[in-house]
Amino acid sequence: MAKAKLGAKRLGQWLAAARPFLLYGGLLAASAFALTWLDYLRYARTFPGEFQIFLIATGFLALGLWAGSRLFAGHRDAPEFDGNPNAQRSLGLSAREMEVLALIADGLSNKEMAVRLHVSPNTIKTHVARVLEKLEVSRRTAALARARELGLLP
Repeated sequence: MAKAKLGAKRLGQWLAAARPFLLYGGLLAASAFALTWLDYLRYARTFPGEFQIFLIATGFLALGLWAGSRLFAGHRDAPEFDGNPNAQRSLGLSAREMEVLALIADGLSNKEMAVRLHVSPNTIKTHVARVLEKLEVSRRTAALARARELGLLP
């Protein structure tokens, strides 16, 4: 508490000592602003056409910079999708079943999934049946909707 009082006291002393400098600095800044404003008004009255062209050119420059930044901005990568591990654990989905669910989302048939995962089509049928059972649905499309609802698929 004593240090806070000392700090406040020192700050008060510094402000008291700096008050004339702050006052004169503020007056100087206000004077410079007034002179610049008057010079601007004189220029605007002397050269109204050039001033209007300058304002239009500035507007087009700003528009061009905005449009260019939108058109040529690098494609931003979306944050990495984690697949909601809490929902995976609560449903009891294995890593292989999540792979099968992702392949269902890609629209692959059982044979295509079997070739991609290097297993038999019967194994894929079993995995698909377990995924449908764990998601409590009866069709693949319903499984995809439920998985997206739970955040298992992007």
